Amino acid sequence: MSGKIKPIKTDTDYEDALTLIEKLVLRDPAPGTEKADQLAILSTLIESYEKNNFPLDIPSAIDAIRFRMDQLDLKSVDLIPYLGSASRVSEILSGKRHLTVDMIVALSAGLGIPEKALLKKSVNENNYSRNISNAALSK
Repeated sequence: MSGKIKPIKTDTDYEDALTLIEKLVLRDPAPGTEKADQLAILSTLIESYEKNNFPLDIPSAIDAIRFRMDQLDLKSVDLIPYLGSASRVSEILSGKRHLTVDMIVALSAGLGIPEKALLKKSVNENNYSRNISNAALSK
């Protein structure tokens, strides 16, 4: 990108846009100037390209719980206050049982796991449900 703002269609366009935005940021343009407007437009173009080409995937609830357990150096037994019992913790972590609303609230408040992450099913849960449905339909 030669200083001219254009749509970002390729990885090369994206790299050029990043270089240009870096130059504009270093100039620290005053609000309302042409350079500030270019910076705003370029930021929007880059954000759109990144959203479409580098989507962030929210982890499954189980992955989010395990990640937080690792961060806090927790064992399964440490989840009992949030999930109810050792067997329930085991069922949740193995994907055999879904989280309830109360569990989600407790894990979010107690361990700081975003509710959005706790609402996502794991790949295994989705496949397990699909396999059961397919088996039932084939009979």
